[in-house]
Amino acid sequence: MKELNIKYKFDSNYNPTYVNGALGGINPQGEIIANFYLERGPLPKSTKYELTDENQLGNVVENNPEDFQNSLIRYVECGIVLNLNSAKQINKWLSEQISTLESLQTK
Repeated sequence: MKELNIKYKFDSNYNPTYVNGALGGINPQGEIIANFYLERGPLPKSTKYELTDENQLGNVVENNPEDFQNSLIRYVECGIVLNLNSAKQINKWLSEQISTLESLQTK
């Protein structure tokens, strides 16, 4: 039986990133591009409050920008480019991980 030993090297900056979505498609070279993002509500750049008679924060008077509550942030930190074969291999691996996780959750 033949064997192959694969060693893993990690960049000194390796730091797993949490993502909850992806956006992408097929590029002109026929490869899949996936840009991973973290979706979250925005934070205002600044907020102006009323001060109470006791010098405590009161009601919000103004937010900058004013429409930040009607917005959503998709923070894109990384992306990948895959050829068809690599995409199939990752799809197979990911499907196996999903099946394993689902079986653990039903126990």
